[in-house]
Amino acid sequence: MILRTVHMTFKPEAVPEFLTLFAQHRKAIAQQPGCRSVQLIQSLDTPEELGTVSTWDNQESLDAYRHSALFAVVWPATKALFADRPQAKSHQLLWAS
Repeated sequence: MILRTVHMTFKPEAVPEFLTLFAQHRKAIAQQPGCRSVQLIQSLDTPEELGTVSTWDNQESLDAYRHSALFAVVWPATKALFADRPQAKSHQLLWAS
């Protein structure tokens, strides 16, 4: 299983727009083949720092999403709101409760 984290820093004035964008697409993202869960997180200290944590069956499922029509809509709209480069990492999930 793959745990994908994406840490994003937004322009402060763009945070509400991103939250609306995420709310519009979160169900469709979560329904992608192989997606087990999608969570949105926000820094307690710096509210313009948000991230997603998603769990995927395997790398192939994650890659299929990243090449999907949905991703082609969501990612460019999200990128336009950034104040800094995002940091994305994939992790092998070794244990979960």
